[in-house]
Amino acid sequence: MNKRRLFFGGITILLLVAIAACMMVIGRGHTMYFDNKKLEYEGRTIDTIRRINVNVNGEQVAKLSAKDRGMATFTGQTLKFNLEVIRQKGGESEFYDYTVKIPYGQDGMVLNLPAMIEGLPEEAYATVFVPQVVEEEEDEEIVTDEFGMDMDDMGAEG
Repeated sequence: MNKRRLFFGGITILLLVAIAACMMVIGRGHTMYFDNKKLEYEGRTIDTIRRINVNVNGEQVAKLSAKDRGMATFTGQTLKFNLEVIRQKGGESEFYDYTVKIPYGQDGMVLNLPAMIEGLPEEAYATVFVPQVVEEEEDEEIVTDEFGMDMDDMGAEG
C-alpha cells in the first residue's frame, strides 16, 4: 500500500510540473507594439507610411498614421498578423503577412513596421519594449488647523 501511495504521489507531482511548464510557455501573455515611425539604419533612412492597418486573427488592432504606435496583446510565443498598407492618399492597398516569435523571458517587443515592410533584418525593426518609469513629484504637505487656516498665518499676529 505504501509503495502504491508513493507512486501515485510522484506521478501527481510530475503531472503538475508538466502542466506548469506548458502554461508558462503557452499561456503567458505578451504585448506587441507596432510603430509607424522614421528609422535610421546603417546610413539608410526608412520613412513613415501614410496608413497601416494591423490585423491579428482577422480583427483590426491598430490603424496607424505616420508617427503613431499601436499595440496588441496575445498569449503564446508566436504572433501572426497581417498589414494593409496605403502608401499615398487614394493609393492602392498592399497586403503583407508576418509571423514574429517572442524570445522566452521577454514580455513585449516594439516592431517598426516601415522597416519590416522594406525587408530590413530583425535587429533593425525589432526592439525590446522597456517601460519608462515616470517619477512623481512629492507634494509639500500643508498643515492646517480645524478651521482650514495655515498654522504659519496664526503665528504672524502678535
